[in-house]
Amino acid sequence: MTMTMTTSASEPAQVTGWQRISTGDDAIAVAERDALGTSARIAVWPPENLGGACAAVDGVLSALDLQASRFRADSEICWIHRGGGGVFMLSDGLAEAVSVALAAARWTGGLADPTVGDALISLGYDRDFAAIDQQRSEPPAAPVPAPGWRTVQLDGPMLRLPGGVRLDLGATAKGLGADRAVRAAMAAGSQAGGVLVSLGGDIAVAGTPPRDGWPVTVADGPAPAGSPHAQLVRLPRGAVATSSVTCRSWRRAGRLLHHIVDPRTGLPAAGPWQTVTAAAATCADANAATTAAIVAGQQAERWLATAGLPARLVGRDGEVRCLGGWPAADGGPVPIPPGSHVYGGVRRPGGVR
Repeated sequence: MTMTMTTSASEPAQVTGWQRISTGDDAIAVAERDALGTSARIAVWPPENLGGACAAVDGVLSALDLQASRFRADSEICWIHRGGGGVFMLSDGLAEAVSVALAAARWTGGLADPTVGDALISLGYDRDFAAIDQQRSEPPAAPVPAPGWRTVQLDGPMLRLPGGVRLDLGATAKGLGADRAVRAAMAAGSQAGGVLVSLGGDIAVAGTPPRDGWPVTVADGPAPAGSPHAQLVRLPRGAVATSSVTCRSWRRAGRLLHHIVDPRTGLPAAGPWQTVTAAAATCADANAATTAAIVAGQQAERWLATAGLPARLVGRDGEVRCLGGWPAADGGPVPIPPGSHVYGGVRRPGGVR
């Protein structure tokens, strides 16, 4: 999922580490950079807020990476895994991340489960995706069903993790990062305006949007605008996220695997949907919902309808289904339901709830 913009090398970067992007609209400033194993993009108005927004988002993303990346030996979550189980006192940031992941598991009935870490490792997703051998000849290890989110206990900052349970927060971490980043960017602005933050296409917005809402192109994988599986929509508030089995995939002994694991089997989800996009009040909600829908398979439409979320599903056969008021035509506004399923009662950094 990407903002509808064109890249231009004619404007020099004004923010360290970020590349400025031309939109053809002087009222909005946009920049992007690599982050968290994916791409980060910021759009702000008025444009003079860009520098402060980029600095604020840098801080958020660096902190989240150090808290929750299972690919960094120096991250807090890797330190916990090296402990081999027990009781751990977490930083506020990781406590929030684990709390959101557990709340998402509860809401989705375990379809989005943070205890799939060993399942992903058994499939070969044991390092940053860019470093994975895409064509390994040896078959994957035996599948490892998730121990289940109920085995994990979190009481404020105190985590009780059984031995042999490895966490992976992938179903919620990007969404949480986008939510944190858009709040930080908005707070860093020198005057009222609006902010959009995208982490790998999982998008959160805050403040006042451009007229008719932020233009967002929803695509099935890397499909360009104008392809049969790309759609331009308008996001007035809230968030949208996409999960797809086509973006992070690799082969082991000729077998195609992907990163969305069914916790019940420890195997890549094998349902009829290759891409699901959903809208919600927060990006963590949308992120968890799209993962859950991919795992739910044949029950995805029923689950999304029960959750009350607008969604767009693309089947493995190319069929596109729109649910819950998702606009069927290009350019339509995405309705955003009120309230969050995953942040209720979550302990925010600094003790804020």
